[in-house]
Amino acid sequence: MRVLVTGVNGQLGWEVVQLLNQRGVPCKGVDVQDFDLTDGPAVKACVQEYAPDVVVHCAAYTAVDKAESEPEVCAAVNGDGTMNMVRAALSVGAKMVYISTDYVFSGKGEEPWTEDAPYDPQNVYGLSKVQGEIAVRSLMKRYFLLRTSWVYGIHGKNFVRTMLRLGAEKSEIRVVDDQIGSPTYAADLARVICDLIPTEKFGIYHVANEGYMSWAHFARLILAGQGLKCRVIPVPSSDYPTPAHRPLNSRLSSQKLREAGVAPMPTVENALGRFMQELALEKMEQ
Repeated sequence: MRVLVTGVNGQLGWEVVQLLNQRGVPCKGVDVQDFDLTDGPAVKACVQEYAPDVVVHCAAYTAVDKAESEPEVCAAVNGDGTMNMVRAALSVGAKMVYISTDYVFSGKGEEPWTEDAPYDPQNVYGLSKVQGEIAVRSLMKRYFLLRTSWVYGIHGKNFVRTMLRLGAEKSEIRVVDDQIGSPTYAADLARVICDLIPTEKFGIYHVANEGYMSWAHFARLILAGQGLKCRVIPVPSSDYPTPAHRPLNSRLSSQKLREAGVAPMPTVENALGRFMQELALEKMEQ
Protein backbone atom coordinates (compact mmCIF):
# COMPACT_ATOMS: atom_id res chain seq x y z
CA MET A 1 0.00 0.00 0.00
CA ARG A 2 1.34 3.41 -1.04
CA VAL A 3 -0.22 6.55 0.43
CA LEU A 4 -0.13 10.12 -0.84
CA VAL A 5 -0.85 12.70 1.88
CA THR A 6 -1.74 16.27 0.89
CA GLY A 7 -1.30 19.18 3.29
CA VAL A 8 1.82 17.68 4.88
CA ASN A 9 2.81 21.10 6.25
CA GLY A 10 -0.39 21.25 8.30
CA GLN A 11 -1.15 19.83 11.73
CA LEU A 12 -3.01 16.73 10.53
CA GLY A 13 -1.09 15.94 7.34
CA TRP A 14 2.17 16.04 9.27
CA GLU A 15 0.83 13.59 11.89
CA VAL A 16 -0.48 11.19 9.24
CA VAL A 17 2.91 11.02 7.53
CA GLN A 18 4.69 10.50 10.88
CA LEU A 19 2.40 7.62 11.79
CA LEU A 20 2.58 5.96 8.37
CA ASN A 21 6.37 6.09 8.59
CA GLN A 22 6.23 4.52 12.07
CA ARG A 23 4.05 1.73 10.69
CA GLY A 24 6.37 1.13 7.75
CA VAL A 25 3.80 2.17 5.15
CA PRO A 26 5.32 3.75 2.03
CA CYS A 27 4.05 7.31 1.77
CA LYS A 28 4.70 10.71 0.30
CA GLY A 29 3.67 14.04 1.77
CA VAL A 30 2.95 16.96 -0.55
CA ASP A 31 1.84 20.57 -0.12
CA VAL A 32 1.65 23.90 -1.93
CA GLN A 33 5.30 23.69 -2.94
CA ASP A 34 4.49 20.62 -5.05
CA PHE A 35 1.37 21.79 -6.91
CA ASP A 36 -1.56 24.21 -6.83
CA LEU A 37 -4.76 22.39 -5.91
CA THR A 38 -6.73 24.59 -8.28
CA ASP A 39 -4.54 23.46 -11.22
CA GLY A 40 -6.21 20.24 -12.35
CA PRO A 41 -3.46 19.04 -14.72
CA ALA A 42 -0.76 19.68 -12.10
CA VAL A 43 -2.71 17.75 -9.46
CA LYS A 44 -3.25 14.85 -11.83
CA ALA A 45 0.42 14.78 -12.86
CA CYS A 46 1.61 14.63 -9.25
CA VAL A 47 -0.82 11.86 -8.31
CA GLN A 48 -0.09 9.80 -11.41
CA GLU A 49 3.65 10.12 -10.91
CA TYR A 50 3.45 8.58 -7.42
CA ALA A 51 0.54 6.24 -8.28
CA PRO A 52 -0.74 5.80 -4.71
CA ASP A 53 -3.25 3.22 -3.55
CA VAL A 54 -4.71 5.78 -1.14
CA VAL A 55 -4.91 9.58 -1.21
CA VAL A 56 -5.34 11.21 2.21
CA HIS A 57 -6.54 14.71 1.37
CA CYS A 58 -5.75 16.96 4.33
CA ALA A 59 -4.90 20.09 2.34
CA ALA A 60 -7.51 22.83 2.59
CA TYR A 61 -8.18 26.53 2.85
CA THR A 62 -8.77 26.88 6.61
CA ALA A 63 -8.67 30.65 7.26
CA VAL A 64 -12.30 30.73 8.38
CA ASP A 65 -12.60 34.49 8.92
CA LYS A 66 -10.53 35.48 5.88
CA ALA A 67 -12.78 33.29 3.73
CA GLU A 68 -15.65 35.70 4.29
CA SER A 69 -13.79 38.36 2.29
CA GLU A 70 -12.44 36.02 -0.39
CA PRO A 71 -15.12 33.37 -0.96
CA GLU A 72 -13.97 32.64 -4.51
CA VAL A 73 -10.48 31.66 -3.34
CA CYS A 74 -11.86 29.47 -0.56
CA ALA A 75 -14.29 27.73 -2.92
CA ALA A 76 -11.56 27.23 -5.52
CA VAL A 77 -9.33 25.40 -3.05
CA ASN A 78 -11.86 23.45 -1.00
CA GLY A 79 -14.42 22.83 -3.72
CA ASP A 80 -12.72 22.83 -7.13
CA GLY A 81 -9.40 21.70 -5.62
CA THR A 82 -11.05 18.70 -4.02
CA MET A 83 -12.74 17.84 -7.32
CA ASN A 84 -9.31 17.93 -8.97
CA MET A 85 -7.95 15.59 -6.33
CA VAL A 86 -10.93 13.23 -6.68
CA ARG A 87 -10.44 12.98 -10.44
CA ALA A 88 -6.71 12.41 -10.01
CA ALA A 89 -7.32 9.67 -7.44
CA LEU A 90 -9.83 7.99 -9.76
CA SER A 91 -7.30 8.09 -12.61
CA VAL A 92 -4.98 5.77 -10.65
CA GLY A 93 -7.73 3.74 -8.94
CA ALA A 94 -6.91 5.06 -5.47
CA LYS A 95 -9.12 5.13 -2.41
CA MET A 96 -9.55 8.56 -0.85
CA VAL A 97 -9.77 10.06 2.62
CA TYR A 98 -11.38 13.49 2.74
CA ILE A 99 -11.20 15.58 5.89
CA SER A 100 -14.27 17.70 6.56
CA THR A 101 -15.78 19.61 9.46
CA ASP A 102 -18.79 20.15 11.70
CA TYR A 103 -19.12 23.53 9.96
CA VAL A 104 -21.13 21.79 7.21
CA PHE A 105 -24.05 21.82 9.69
CA SER A 106 -26.14 24.69 11.05
CA GLY A 107 -24.65 24.63 14.55
CA LYS A 108 -28.14 24.93 16.04
CA GLY A 109 -29.64 22.90 18.89
CA GLU A 110 -27.80 20.78 21.43
CA GLU A 111 -27.94 17.25 20.02
CA PRO A 112 -24.75 15.73 18.55
CA TRP A 113 -24.69 15.78 14.76
CA THR A 114 -25.03 12.38 13.09
CA GLU A 115 -23.45 11.48 9.76
CA ASP A 116 -26.75 11.78 7.89
CA ALA A 117 -27.71 15.21 9.28
CA PRO A 118 -28.61 17.72 6.53
CA TYR A 119 -26.16 20.28 5.23
CA ASP A 120 -26.76 23.84 6.43
CA PRO A 121 -23.43 25.72 6.54
CA GLN A 122 -23.47 29.14 8.15
CA ASN A 123 -20.25 30.59 6.75
CA VAL A 124 -18.16 30.60 3.57
CA TYR A 125 -15.68 28.02 4.87
CA GLY A 126 -18.47 25.60 5.79
CA LEU A 127 -20.05 26.01 2.37
CA SER A 128 -16.72 25.28 0.67
CA LYS A 129 -16.33 22.06 2.67
CA VAL A 130 -19.83 21.02 1.62
CA GLN A 131 -18.68 21.54 -1.98
CA GLY A 132 -15.68 19.31 -1.28
CA GLU A 133 -17.86 16.63 0.28
CA ILE A 134 -20.21 16.65 -2.71
CA ALA A 135 -17.25 16.25 -5.07
CA VAL A 136 -16.15 13.14 -3.17
CA ARG A 137 -19.61 11.65 -2.69
CA SER A 138 -20.79 12.26 -6.25
CA LEU A 139 -17.84 10.69 -8.07
CA MET A 140 -16.24 8.15 -5.73
CA LYS A 141 -17.38 4.88 -4.20
CA ARG A 142 -14.19 3.98 -2.32
CA TYR A 143 -13.87 6.87 0.11
CA PHE A 144 -13.64 7.67 3.82
CA LEU A 145 -15.19 11.05 4.58
CA LEU A 146 -14.16 12.10 8.08
CA ARG A 147 -15.75 15.10 9.79
CA THR A 148 -13.94 16.44 12.82
CA SER A 149 -13.84 19.52 15.05
CA TRP A 150 -11.49 21.87 16.87
CA VAL A 151 -8.24 20.21 15.76
CA TYR A 152 -4.93 20.98 17.44
CA GLY A 153 -1.54 19.33 17.09
CA ILE A 154 2.13 19.57 17.89
CA HIS A 155 2.97 20.83 14.39
CA GLY A 156 1.68 24.35 13.93
CA LYS A 157 -0.28 27.12 15.62
CA ASN A 158 -3.47 26.29 17.49
CA PHE A 159 -5.76 27.18 20.40
CA VAL A 160 -3.72 25.24 22.99
CA ARG A 161 -0.48 27.01 22.19
CA THR A 162 -2.29 30.36 22.20
CA MET A 163 -3.82 29.71 25.63
CA LEU A 164 -0.46 28.66 27.06
CA ARG A 165 1.16 31.83 25.75
CA LEU A 166 -1.61 34.11 27.00
CA GLY A 167 -1.83 32.25 30.30
CA ALA A 168 1.84 32.93 30.95
CA GLU A 169 1.53 36.62 29.99
CA LYS A 170 -1.78 37.68 31.53
CA SER A 171 -3.63 37.46 34.85
CA GLU A 172 -6.97 36.85 33.10
CA ILE A 173 -8.28 36.05 29.63
CA ARG A 174 -11.76 36.16 28.13
CA VAL A 175 -12.81 32.99 26.30
CA VAL A 176 -16.08 32.12 24.54
CA ASP A 177 -18.28 29.84 26.64
CA ASP A 178 -21.36 29.19 24.47
CA GLN A 179 -19.72 27.26 21.63
CA ILE A 180 -19.71 23.55 22.51
CA GLY A 181 -17.66 20.85 20.80
CA SER A 182 -14.85 18.33 21.14
CA PRO A 183 -11.24 19.52 20.94
CA THR A 184 -9.48 16.90 18.81
CA TYR A 185 -5.81 15.96 18.96
CA ALA A 186 -4.40 15.61 15.44
CA ALA A 187 -2.34 12.56 16.46
CA ASP A 188 -5.51 10.71 17.50
CA LEU A 189 -7.30 11.69 14.29
CA ALA A 190 -4.28 10.47 12.30
CA ARG A 191 -4.50 7.10 14.06
CA VAL A 192 -8.10 6.63 12.95
CA ILE A 193 -7.15 7.54 9.38
CA CYS A 194 -4.30 5.05 9.36
CA ASP A 195 -6.53 2.35 10.89
CA LEU A 196 -9.23 2.86 8.27
CA ILE A 197 -7.25 3.09 5.03
CA PRO A 198 -6.26 -0.59 4.78
CA THR A 199 -9.93 -1.55 5.14
CA GLU A 200 -12.97 -1.45 2.87
CA LYS A 201 -15.15 0.21 5.53
CA PHE A 202 -16.02 3.12 3.27
CA GLY A 203 -18.43 5.88 4.17
CA ILE A 204 -18.88 8.98 6.33
CA TYR A 205 -17.57 9.06 9.89
CA HIS A 206 -17.47 11.63 12.67
CA VAL A 207 -14.12 11.55 14.44
CA ALA A 208 -13.39 13.65 17.52
CA ASN A 209 -11.99 13.06 20.98
CA GLU A 210 -14.62 11.91 23.47
CA GLY A 211 -16.31 14.59 25.57
CA TYR A 212 -18.09 17.88 24.88
CA MET A 213 -17.09 21.23 26.35
CA SER A 214 -16.89 24.94 25.66
CA TRP A 215 -13.76 26.78 24.59
CA ALA A 216 -13.64 28.39 28.06
CA HIS A 217 -13.76 24.97 29.75
CA PHE A 218 -11.02 23.71 27.47
CA ALA A 219 -8.92 26.80 28.25
CA ARG A 220 -9.23 26.06 31.98
CA LEU A 221 -8.03 22.49 31.41
CA ILE A 222 -5.04 23.76 29.43
CA LEU A 223 -3.98 26.30 32.04
CA ALA A 224 -4.59 24.03 35.00
CA GLY A 225 -2.51 21.29 33.41
CA GLN A 226 0.48 23.62 33.37
CA GLY A 227 -0.17 25.15 36.77
CA LEU A 228 -0.85 28.58 35.30
CA LYS A 229 -2.86 30.88 37.59
CA CYS A 230 -4.40 32.95 34.81
CA ARG A 231 -8.17 33.34 35.31
CA VAL A 232 -10.50 32.36 32.47
CA ILE A 233 -13.50 34.67 32.19
CA PRO A 234 -16.35 33.06 30.21
CA VAL A 235 -18.03 35.31 27.66
CA PRO A 236 -20.77 34.80 25.03
CA SER A 237 -19.91 34.73 21.33
CA SER A 238 -21.67 38.08 20.98
CA ASP A 239 -18.85 39.63 23.04
CA TYR A 240 -16.26 38.31 20.59
CA PRO A 241 -17.59 39.11 17.09
CA THR A 242 -15.76 37.57 14.14
CA PRO A 243 -16.28 37.97 10.37
CA ALA A 244 -17.39 34.32 10.10
CA HIS A 245 -20.31 33.01 12.13
CA ARG A 246 -19.18 30.20 14.45
CA PRO A 247 -21.59 27.34 15.26
CA LEU A 248 -22.72 27.10 18.88
CA ASN A 249 -23.25 23.35 18.58
CA SER A 250 -20.21 21.51 17.23
CA ARG A 251 -21.02 18.23 18.97
CA LEU A 252 -20.39 15.22 16.73
CA SER A 253 -21.77 11.73 17.29
CA SER A 254 -19.08 9.06 16.81
CA GLN A 255 -21.48 6.11 16.94
CA LYS A 256 -20.80 5.02 13.37
CA LEU A 257 -17.07 4.85 14.01
CA ARG A 258 -17.66 2.54 16.97
CA GLU A 259 -19.99 0.39 14.89
CA ALA A 260 -17.24 0.02 12.29
CA GLY A 261 -15.03 -1.57 14.94
CA VAL A 262 -12.45 1.21 14.96
CA ALA A 263 -10.76 1.72 18.34
CA PRO A 264 -12.57 4.59 20.11
CA MET A 265 -11.01 8.01 20.36
CA PRO A 266 -9.53 8.85 23.77
CA THR A 267 -11.15 11.49 25.96
CA VAL A 268 -10.36 15.16 25.51
CA GLU A 269 -8.53 15.16 28.85
CA ASN A 270 -6.40 12.14 27.92
CA ALA A 271 -5.52 13.65 24.55
CA LEU A 272 -4.58 17.02 26.06
CA GLY A 273 -2.31 15.31 28.58
CA ARG A 274 -0.42 13.50 25.82
CA PHE A 275 -0.16 16.69 23.78
CA MET A 276 1.38 18.44 26.79
CA GLN A 277 3.94 15.63 27.08
CA GLU A 278 4.82 16.08 23.40
CA LEU A 279 5.10 19.82 23.94
CA ALA A 280 7.50 19.28 26.87
CA LEU A 281 9.67 17.01 24.73
CA GLU A 282 9.68 19.59 21.97
CA LYS A 283 10.93 22.27 24.35
CA MET A 284 13.65 19.97 25.68
CA GLU A 285 14.91 19.34 22.16
CA GLN A 286 15.08 23.04 21.28
